[in-house]
Amino acid sequence: MMAVEEAQKLSTTEEAPQNPNPNVGEDHEVEEGEIVGEDESGSKKLAYEPHPLEHRWTFWFDRLDNQSDKSNKQATWGSSMRSIYTFSTVEEFWSVYNNIHHPSKLPPPADFHCFKYNIEPKWEDPVCANGGKWTLTFQREKCDNSWLYTLLAMIGEQFDYGDEICGAVVSVRSKNRPDKIALWTKNASNEAAQLSIGRQWKEFLSCNETMGFIFHEDAKRLDRGAKNRYTI
Repeated sequence: MMAVEEAQKLSTTEEAPQNPNPNVGEDHEVEEGEIVGEDESGSKKLAYEPHPLEHRWTFWFDRLDNQSDKSNKQATWGSSMRSIYTFSTVEEFWSVYNNIHHPSKLPPPADFHCFKYNIEPKWEDPVCANGGKWTLTFQREKCDNSWLYTLLAMIGEQFDYGDEICGAVVSVRSKNRPDKIALWTKNASNEAAQLSIGRQWKEFLSCNETMGFIFHEDAKRLDRGAKNRYTI
């Protein structure tokens, strides 16, 4: 009889579920970073929750050719552009950014874009059609940090007129031409919004250089002859 009782006690001990975190009740809502148990090796397991961004964003890449035929330039521009990855969390952004070439390592000529999801980095896109862009120039292979800070300001919603932002593009050209970063916006005629965006962008980059804003409509008609509408 005693043997049966001991066996029952042992069976009860083995089958009883153990709370991996005895200080937490079953209806407790686990917070990020809280220890929730151990894996088979005895290592602590932490609760994990991704950090969502306000908008989804897409990286695009365009490997340009060296064709000098200006009459065919606008017709072929963007024909080789392709989307790379769409991300919606902080973790996804870093997983992509840390595994792609930074501007200084891109083979010229090339454009690398980061635009809000469902907005193509083209003048013809309905969201971009009435917009324009601020542009900053950099010495060759010297814009990596500014490109990163621009991305973080955009996806982190640091601009007061964030809804006006379409995206940004870094353009890498030949060694005798400077690299450029351009910030694209939606409504070029909204002067207050564009000036606010431009001033904040310079502040984020600790930039003291003068930069200008060109309307896409002017760029389409006049190409390199387009003049800055705003300057700061």
